[in-house]
Amino acid sequence: MSKSKMAYICADCGYESAKWNGRCPSCKEWNTMEEYSAPPVAAKGAKAKASAEFSSVSLENQITVLSEIEADGEARYSTGIGELDRVLGGGLVKGSLVLLGGEPGIGKSTILLQICGFLGENQTILYISGEESIRQIKLRADRLGVFTNRLSLLHCSDAASIAGAISAAKPDIAIIDSIQTMAIAEINSSAGSVTQVRECTNLFMRTAKAEEIPIFIVGHVNKDGAIAGPKVMEHIVDAVLYFEGERHLSYRILRAVKNRYGSTNEIGVFEMSGAGLLEVKNPSAMMLSGRAENVSGSCIACIMEGSRPILAEVQALAAKSGFSAPRRTATGFDYNRLSMLLAVLEKRASMFFGTLDVYLNVVGGFKLLEPAGDLAVALSIFSAFYDVPLDGSLTAFGEIGLGGEVRSVTNIAQRLAEAERLGFKRCIIPERSLRGLDVSGFTMEIAGVSSIRQAFGLVKS
Repeated sequence: MSKSKMAYICADCGYESAKWNGRCPSCKEWNTMEEYSAPPVAAKGAKAKASAEFSSVSLENQITVLSEIEADGEARYSTGIGELDRVLGGGLVKGSLVLLGGEPGIGKSTILLQICGFLGENQTILYISGEESIRQIKLRADRLGVFTNRLSLLHCSDAASIAGAISAAKPDIAIIDSIQTMAIAEINSSAGSVTQVRECTNLFMRTAKAEEIPIFIVGHVNKDGAIAGPKVMEHIVDAVLYFEGERHLSYRILRAVKNRYGSTNEIGVFEMSGAGLLEVKNPSAMMLSGRAENVSGSCIACIMEGSRPILAEVQALAAKSGFSAPRRTATGFDYNRLSMLLAVLEKRASMFFGTLDVYLNVVGGFKLLEPAGDLAVALSIFSAFYDVPLDGSLTAFGEIGLGGEVRSVTNIAQRLAEAERLGFKRCIIPERSLRGLDVSGFTMEIAGVSSIRQAFGLVKS
C-alpha cells in the first residue's frame, strides 16, 4: 500500500521541512512555510518490483554521441523586440521554458501579445489563459494592433489538458498566462500553492523539451515583490525574466535573473504607452531627462549593464535629524553599502553624519548594483553635505574601499565614450584605470584620482 508523505516548503527560499515552522530556518522569513504533498511512496515489496521492472528497460538505443547531434542555425526565434532579444541572449531558444514575472499591471501580458504580433507572421502560436476569457484577450489584441491568423487562443486551467493540447497542436510557440491559475486534478491542493506550481511547471518543462516548443510562463509576485514560489521554479525553467518599475511611472526595466542561454547582466528598457510597450533605444538619455540644474546633491554615475554603458542620476539629501537615531534611506541602491560609504566618509573625509538624516535616490526607478557607482554616490553626498552644486557636465565612476581609496573598474573606454556621446565635458575616474587608456581619442577632460579626498578637491568651487 502506498504511503503519502507530507512536507512543508518555504515559498521564498525552497527550504523543505517535515514539520511546520512559523519562521523558516533557512531564510528567517515568517509565515512562508506552505504544505506540500509529496508523491506517494510505494510499499517495500511494490517498490522492489517496480525497480526490477525498470531495470529491464534498455536505454542503449537512446544514447547519442555528441558529435552526431545536429545543431542548426535556426535554434532561436527573434521576438521582434530588440530589448527582449538582448535580455534573452539573442532570441527565443527552441524547447526553452521562460518564466516572465512582475507586479500586476506592469506589462507582462502586453509584451507577450506584442511578441505574438511579430512572430505570428511566420510561426504558429498558442496562447493559453487561465485568468482572462478569449474575448478579453481579443479586445486587448485589437488595442495593441495585433492581427494575425496564426495566433490561437485557449481558456483553460487544467495543466494536464493544456500539455496534451500543446503536444497535439504542436504550435511553434506556446504562452501560459499564468502559472498560478494552473492546477493538476490529481493533486489535492488549490491552484497557486507550492505543490501545484512545482508540478505544473515540471509538466510544462517536460512538454517543452519533448516537443522542442518554446513556452512562456507568466508568474505573479507575492507581497514582497518576488515571484511566488521562486525557488521551487527557478531550477526547473531555463530563464527567469523579471519586470521592474513603478506602476505610476511609464518606464519598465526587464532583467534576467537566470538565463541558461545568455548573460544575466543584460537589461531591456521599455516605456509603457497606449499602444503597448515601446523600446527605449537610448536609456541613458531617458534616465537624465528633466534633470535639474545648479542643485546640490546630484551626480551622474556611469555603470555597465551587460555590454551596454548606462548613465543614471544619483541624488542625495543630508538634512538635520529630529530624532536621536538619524535615518538612512536608499532607493535604487544597497542600504548596507550606503552605510559603509557613510562610515568611510566620516573616517577618511572628516564628514560627520551623526546628527543628519541621509536620503539617497537613483532617478528613474533604476537600480545601481555595480560597485562602480560608489564614487558618484560619494560625490552626491559630499555635494549635499556642504550644499555645493556640482558641475552639470561632470560624471564619475569608481569603486571606493574602506581605506578611502578609489579602485579601478572595467570597461573604461565604453563608459567614457557613452558619457562623451551624451555631451559630458568632465569625468573623474580611478587613477589606475588611466593606465593603458588612450585618452587622445576623447575630447572630454578626464581626471584620475586615487582617493576620495582627491576627488572632493577636484569638485570644490
